[in-house]
Amino acid sequence: MATSAKRGRPGVVLAVFLLVVAGLYTIMAATQTWAPKLGLDLRGGQTITLTATNETVTMESLELARDIIQQRVDGLGVGEASVVIQGDRNIVVSAPNVERDDLVELVGATAQLAFRPVLLVDAASGGGAAPEETQEPGLPGLPTPAPSPAPEGTGGASERLPVDEALAYQPTEDDYAAFAEYSCGDEVVDEPGAPLLACDDTGQYKYLLGPVAVEGVDLETASFGIPQGELQYAVTLSFDAQGTSDMAALTGQLLGAPSPTNMFAIVLDGVVESAATAEARITNGEAIIRGGFTAESAAGLANVLKFGSLPLSFEPSQVETVSATLGGEQLRVGVIAGLVGIAVVMLYSFLYYRAMGIVVMLSLIIAAGTTYASMVLLGEVVGFALNLPGIAGAIVGIAMTADSFVIYFERIRDEIREGRSLKSALAAGWTKARGTILISDAVQLLSAVVLFTLAVGAVKGFAFTLGLTTLIDLAVVFFFTKPFVELLGRTKFFGEGHRLSGLDARHMGVTRESLLGRRTRRNRPTTATAPQEA
Repeated sequence: MATSAKRGRPGVVLAVFLLVVAGLYTIMAATQTWAPKLGLDLRGGQTITLTATNETVTMESLELARDIIQQRVDGLGVGEASVVIQGDRNIVVSAPNVERDDLVELVGATAQLAFRPVLLVDAASGGGAAPEETQEPGLPGLPTPAPSPAPEGTGGASERLPVDEALAYQPTEDDYAAFAEYSCGDEVVDEPGAPLLACDDTGQYKYLLGPVAVEGVDLETASFGIPQGELQYAVTLSFDAQGTSDMAALTGQLLGAPSPTNMFAIVLDGVVESAATAEARITNGEAIIRGGFTAESAAGLANVLKFGSLPLSFEPSQVETVSATLGGEQLRVGVIAGLVGIAVVMLYSFLYYRAMGIVVMLSLIIAAGTTYASMVLLGEVVGFALNLPGIAGAIVGIAMTADSFVIYFERIRDEIREGRSLKSALAAGWTKARGTILISDAVQLLSAVVLFTLAVGAVKGFAFTLGLTTLIDLAVVFFFTKPFVELLGRTKFFGEGHRLSGLDARHMGVTRESLLGRRTRRNRPTTATAPQEA
């Protein structure tokens, strides 16, 4: 009983590990996901690095700029586009399967914030309606716009009109017709001196708006909170001198007008963030927007207004375009390089370790299969996208599995040369090799973590896959390689040191008797006996 416990159950450990690996592929089959997500360098597209040119750049302003740019790119119909902050003043836009010159101009353009009078409003799914037939929408919007500038057919000047002319604008028959035909998401043109067709960010309501009455650059700040004596959140706006004058004219014109022409819309990049009713003429440059806000929605609108009116200025510092053909070729070459490398390692293993090379081969196959399944599932769960540096990291990490086997096997040989039998050497060799393997993988894992933390761009892909495959290597060595070698050592072919097994006495540099735990007659100890008394 004690001997059995000491020897352990390598077959059980091996079976459980293989069931776990099979479980990964079962999940892939259940989700019908068989391929990992590919990065931009493998499937083609554009990468644009935008650098803020402002002297002072805060993380808050960068995050809001990132959100606005993400919405712009999504509005182009670019699926799976990535917009991430890099460093303390860079934003990197990665748009797969896109090769468009206007993308650079779009993502780097300054956000356009404006206050426009509402002329018409209707449910987005319905047709146009005269002002007296409209229904007033809920006031607050959420700060998640998608770019949707104003329609051809409304006409107007490209420059902003004086505030009195903007407020005097009356819809034309063409405006009514365009409004009736307009659907959220239609391509439109946003001109400050012309009316604008737009929708709210939820797509529930569509608006016909007059020319710009107050420009966003005239908004000095925006904040949110619960005003004194009130119970609900509200957003407070503060304007500069020009904005104060224009807001006074706007609210004075709207005050007392029939709904919805008594409202003004706050428009960011062609999307109505909020529509507010003018309850009094604002002459002090301090406006309060109410309308059933929560703390989150009030904070969101305040941030949009604050940074939408004073956005960061960006210039494209780097633009890279990768064609889908080139990306596919890079993927093909990378996979071939990896397969060739693994094949060479396997060939060397069979030449040097003979039949024990099967352990290296199967360990590499298991490691590669587990890595592939992990990358596929991580792509679905956390959005991991495999790029070319990531393939390199995976190949390097998988190769560590072969390195771990070499450490283990050489320890076994050392133990046999020191006089241990094969069965004893398998256990002692693992005990001594285990520490070396753990330290080696720990150093590589630490390198991957540091590189992932400090690196930017595609290098993070290398670090991530290197760390992932290092963890998988530990699992394969502990739960596959080690128990598999133990099982082989119990077979007659390997346990008795067949000359092709890689565990034969000549290959180990010992006698066959020593390998099998037997002692030769010459070395057999003798027992002294006392002479018998007569």
